[in-house]
Amino acid sequence: MMAVLVALMAGASYAQDSAKQDIKDAGHQTKQAAKDTGRATKKAAKKTGHTLKKGTHKAAHKTEQGAQKVEDKTKPE
Repeated sequence: MMAVLVALMAGASYAQDSAKQDIKDAGHQTKQAAKDTGRATKKAAKKTGHTLKKGTHKAAHKTEQGAQKVEDKTKPE
């Protein structure tokens, strides 16, 4: 009877340690997921900024070309 009681107490102690470790592991996984999300956001923001800058420069160049074309057409000969 005493052996059964000792075995049950040891099992309960192990279950508490296991639950505590599970909570710690979940915390570490959450932290890692947040870091990964932050890195992905940074990468996407950089790419978007680069694309926006490139598009703006292209639009400005095309506007300049169009203005030059209109100027050439309206120039008195």
